[in-house]
Amino acid sequence: MKRALLFDIDGTLIHTGGAGARALDRAFKYLFGIDGAMKDINPHGKTDPEIVREIFKRKLHRQPDPLEMKMALFFYVYFLKHEVDYSLKFRTLPGVKQLLEVLTEKKGILLGLATGNVKQGARVKLSRPGLWGFFAFGGFGSDAENRVKILLKAVERASRIAGNSVKPIVIGDTPRDVIAAHRAGIPVLAVATSRYSVEDLKNSGADYILPDLKDTQRVLEILENY
Repeated sequence: MKRALLFDIDGTLIHTGGAGARALDRAFKYLFGIDGAMKDINPHGKTDPEIVREIFKRKLHRQPDPLEMKMALFFYVYFLKHEVDYSLKFRTLPGVKQLLEVLTEKKGILLGLATGNVKQGARVKLSRPGLWGFFAFGGFGSDAENRVKILLKAVERASRIAGNSVKPIVIGDTPRDVIAAHRAGIPVLAVATSRYSVEDLKNSGADYILPDLKDTQRVLEILENY
């Protein structure tokens, strides 16, 4: 049975230096005349549609209709390209590129994404450091607003590629990643590369925890034997 490795993006593979928040600020300013749409909103572990919905609730005191949701996400991606390209604090996290290069050579492993980013936003973020091409499939915020459904969609696509059922594992950085994965019946390798500590991730119930992805051999041991 092939293993499907489902990577989160923000805080797991890269930090954009706030590019996503700035793009949402610009989108809501352009569409609705709102300044500082992302002020006091914590995006960590949330899907893009969830974040948009939270902005509507806090700033406009109502829910978006389907067209407003579509337009907000469209202009978010439109502004994201510029924000990512010119983000001075954008960085690929330690060990990520080396790990992906090694995993690409391993038989029986499928590399995919399981992210709250809409697909085009994911492409923009991962294209700058040259990571997009490592991933053959994924589940995205454009597939569903709910992270469990996103994970199940990623597994479905992996199974289609494999021609059979797969053995998935999520690699993420937030307690929300852990909770969603466990609700989907999937184990989690959690990395403390964003705002959550090893202790936070341990308390969330992560199956495996590392400070980061720098120790390629240790990561491989986990991903080949879970």
